[in-house]
Amino acid sequence: MKDGIHPAYHPVIFKDASSGFAFVTRSTQSSEQMMEWTDGKSYPVITMEITSHSHPFYTGQQRMIDTQGRVDRFKRRYAR
Repeated sequence: MKDGIHPAYHPVIFKDASSGFAFVTRSTQSSEQMMEWTDGKSYPVITMEITSHSHPFYTGQQRMIDTQGRVDRFKRRYAR
């Protein structure tokens, strides 16, 4: 590999915002927020909305979203 053209590749903690599940992997992303891992080292934390720990496809749990209320609000807002 050529020097100076590739982004820094380092350990990062990815944390699921909905469940709190976290795991360490390597990434080119970085963050100002740091967290201490079980090995005693501090790593940058990337917060994610959905991971395999909370995604309905992997967990088998379907979450219902109030789409009917959203549709009604839309119709009321733009009714003429």
